[in-house]
Amino acid sequence: MKITFLGAAKTVTGSNFLVEAAGKKFLVDCGMYQGKITEEKENEDPFLFDVSEIDFMLLTHAHIDHSGRIPKLYNEGYRNPIIATKATCDLCTIMLPDSGHIQEMEIEWKNRKRKRAGQKELPPLYTAEIATKSLELFKRVKYDEIIEIDENIKVRFNDAGHMLGSSIIEVWATENGETKKAVFTGDLGNNDIPLLASPTMIESADYLIMESTYGSRLHMRNDDKAELFLNIVSETLDKGGTVVIPSFAVGRTQEIVYELNKLKEKRDDEEFIKKYKTLMSVPVYVDSPLAISATEIFRENEDLFDDDVKEAINSGDNPLEFPGLQFTKTAEESKALNESDKSSIIISASGMCEVGRIKHHLKHNLWNPNSTILFVGYQAPGTLGSKLVNGEKDVKIFGEEIHVNARIEYIEGYSGHADQEWLLNFVYSFIKKPKHIFLVHGEEESQEVLKEKILDTTGIPVTIPNFGETYELNDEITMTNKIEIPSRYKALRLEVMDRMNKLKAEVEDMTNIIKEEITTEKAKDVEVAIINERIKELETQIVKILEG
Repeated sequence: MKITFLGAAKTVTGSNFLVEAAGKKFLVDCGMYQGKITEEKENEDPFLFDVSEIDFMLLTHAHIDHSGRIPKLYNEGYRNPIIATKATCDLCTIMLPDSGHIQEMEIEWKNRKRKRAGQKELPPLYTAEIATKSLELFKRVKYDEIIEIDENIKVRFNDAGHMLGSSIIEVWATENGETKKAVFTGDLGNNDIPLLASPTMIESADYLIMESTYGSRLHMRNDDKAELFLNIVSETLDKGGTVVIPSFAVGRTQEIVYELNKLKEKRDDEEFIKKYKTLMSVPVYVDSPLAISATEIFRENEDLFDDDVKEAINSGDNPLEFPGLQFTKTAEESKALNESDKSSIIISASGMCEVGRIKHHLKHNLWNPNSTILFVGYQAPGTLGSKLVNGEKDVKIFGEEIHVNARIEYIEGYSGHADQEWLLNFVYSFIKKPKHIFLVHGEEESQEVLKEKILDTTGIPVTIPNFGETYELNDEITMTNKIEIPSRYKALRLEVMDRMNKLKAEVEDMTNIIKEEITTEKAKDVEVAIINERIKELETQIVKILEG
């Protein structure tokens, strides 16, 4: 058995692994890169395998960083099965066409600029139509069933507890009379995610390919995060402000709605009840068409909820509904939220603030010291969400510079990913321990910390693979190949972005220096005029770059 790591290698997005075993070639996940501009550009790169040679694909879950390049795969001729759980297939029916729609909108904006510059227009990565066609390849399976691909390869999907339908996938491959077992965790769920069951503990594995998003951190526990959430929201509403929650449309939104509904059961003291009444006195808007559709899919897959939630549903208490909860479907309804001066809670996609309606809500609330932007999920480096969480005081939205006066909060405990403790517990839970562990889907710092923890506590060898590396899975793990990526795909893009970051810092320094110089009484008009002309020259150069 061989594995080539073609995504989520020393980074958090773009999951894609090529497995060669028992005469077959198959993929585990085919996700998009998200976050950094340099990484998102890699979505356009050719696949580093022959699409016609791929026999089947296993999909761990529906999040776009795991499924988002499936339509691109289809567009390049792939027509073999994509195997996933029913809930994952259901969610992909809304998420992949929505992603295609975003690709179309983004390329339309880029092509308007290219047209003005006399350049050739570019096609989208894929269209909503192609995304819809790719859904024909999906094959639905149930949790816990052993599926025989052929006489030599078997797979089983287990609940990963990360989002609806998410899976830990076991793969058994028999070669030369010997059976080896690899386990792909996909994304492991935070053990106390509302709505969902805890991740399945796997009894045995020869090789473990495990995510490591929060490998260096511990989450806040459930009761603590619920109280912190209530405090932040009630304090904001008492000031007459609005709470804006950037949230991933699928998974996190439904969990927040559930938490809002269940807060009333946490405590019964007078102060808590007062805060809860404050929260429930304002409308809670879910402002994302995708989130609305996803919520319906959640309702259709209630059998996957944990036992307490199923019991509540059977008693007539739907955890995804409560008084004051409203869904805004149209763009007009969304705009109206920002025209109102009344306090409210707005849950809107995208979770990292890169696209979608959330940007309009940020534009209308970031300047307001009475409002709060409350982050509840992972923010990839380079995203607008990451900049806000890290304290940037001026951000650009739709070309407009916005000064950040709003309160910025981040409750990490709402993450859908297991923290360091539960990642380690997953490893400890194996009765027959893996011979070797590969850490994927994490930033390098998190991976190195988790690697040391695993080595110290279990002695199991750990590898953090680089992009393009192929490993032969034997008693001795050996790297048998490394795909050399042409510089035009990697190095040149990184160089451009490094230069842009340096330029940004230099412009900020220049702004501060010039501001100080020209506001002193000693500044002569002739010197200010020279500076003005030089800035005009710089503006001209910037315009030329943009036009090109």
